[in-house]
Amino acid sequence: MPANSFNLDRAILHVDMDAFYASVEQRDDPKLRGLPVIIGGTGRRGVVATASYEARQFGVGSAMPTAQAKQRCPHGVYLAPRMSRYVEASTQIFEIFREFTPQVEGLSLDEAFLDVSASRNLLGSPMKMAVALKARVRQRCDLACTVGVAHNKLLAKLGSGLGKPDGIRQIQPAEAATVLAELPIDRLWTVGEQTAARLQVIGIHRIGDLQQARADSLARVLGRRAEPLRLLALGLDDRPVVVGRVDKSIGAEETFEQDIRRLDQAQAVLMRLTERAAARLRGALHQAAVVQVKLRKPPFITHTRQRRVQPPNASTDVLYASARELLERWWQEQSSPALRLLGVSFEVASEEQVQQDLFATAPAKRALEDQINAKFGAEGVVRARGLRAKDPDE
Repeated sequence: MPANSFNLDRAILHVDMDAFYASVEQRDDPKLRGLPVIIGGTGRRGVVATASYEARQFGVGSAMPTAQAKQRCPHGVYLAPRMSRYVEASTQIFEIFREFTPQVEGLSLDEAFLDVSASRNLLGSPMKMAVALKARVRQRCDLACTVGVAHNKLLAKLGSGLGKPDGIRQIQPAEAATVLAELPIDRLWTVGEQTAARLQVIGIHRIGDLQQARADSLARVLGRRAEPLRLLALGLDDRPVVVGRVDKSIGAEETFEQDIRRLDQAQAVLMRLTERAAARLRGALHQAAVVQVKLRKPPFITHTRQRRVQPPNASTDVLYASARELLERWWQEQSSPALRLLGVSFEVASEEQVQQDLFATAPAKRALEDQINAKFGAEGVVRARGLRAKDPDE
């Protein structure tokens, strides 16, 4: 596609909440403000989901083992996630997004693209909207966000990354290639570790190297991806904002400090995970079409089992019944069952799947337990089946 076919007159915002989970915790408990707060698994095999900016100063980041985080930041405040609370905050934030445009593409609970092209006549320039959006999020939710402003999604997302934390960064069409040029090649959208490694072999380490690379050299390494990737390197991107985009899968998992070797203990953990994931499912007003259980045996052998939910459903009890059956069947197949990690996830049902079963299933809605847990914390209401089974010698 020639460069002159790209629309340079669009107005796209990329909004990314700053250290979202940790910021919600600091907002809800003012005593945590200014402290290094780390959200994630708190056990020996736990993993960091997010860290406050105070914790990041010590080198703590997402996907880092909690044990390593504690070595770097031993005085940090380590908290388990409260997903129902984060879903509630996300719902409020997305309501604000839709005050600026109906063209909202949610990427996660705390991140979205907004196409505000048609809002300029009513609400002013994209920068004016970015300033107003940040102010509303701060005023109503007491949370900070960063906004990237550009004429396409690639540059808007890059702008929010460069503007963090709590900033606004606009990238104009004329400066796009220059801004991109100095960045490492793996900062370019769609360039993962493998693609970056292949490009580095031919001397492409920065995006600017890709901008100037010979077409035949790129084609030998990337094949058909060569020209689309070169256009992205120049800041040219024609992807539309996709309204109504939702998570394809919602889930929860837990890694254990000590391997689980008893079925009743695994069932109890599975119930707690199902409660958490089902609350997120209902909070997003979705239903599950498929239940999948993730089972990791020591040392690192991962199995998955899944089954379809007919009709689609969002009830914790219904989803747990399916997940438990998958767990029990896997358990019986093992000569010496043991679990290092257990997870459950739900494939979100499409509108067509829900409509086909319109009269066979109740619509997803926020359950009373979700409302209580959002107010009093994730352990406000739990099912007895989710309580930890005791070891015989305890």
